[in-house]
Amino acid sequence: MSLQAELEHYRNVLIVRLRGELDHHTADIVRNKMEAEIMRGDSHHIILSLKDLQFMDSSGLGVILGRYKQVRSKGGKMVVCDVNPSVYRLFEMSGLFKIMSIYDNERMAISSLEVVS
Repeated sequence: MSLQAELEHYRNVLIVRLRGELDHHTADIVRNKMEAEIMRGDSHHIILSLKDLQFMDSSGLGVILGRYKQVRSKGGKMVVCDVNPSVYRLFEMSGLFKIMSIYDNERMAISSLEVVS
């Protein structure tokens, strides 16, 4: 299975929807897309929507942690939403939930970042 990464700007938030498998074969694609959008400077925060992410390995964790550090260095936040059980377990074991908040859906994640429509 491959990976599809949909990036959408909503006010000052970059919403990243991942579908498929985020592993060592696809990590560079996601890294490059997200870095390019963060460097453009339009987005202060990132929401990772992982509802359709079926699998993730340590390469995927590395990509997420790297973009977390990148957005934090610019004063922004990264939050996660719609995490399926297998990916949730990986986040939990890695300790990422200690530094990132998790929400049930995109609407709640947007609300948490105080981005009002």
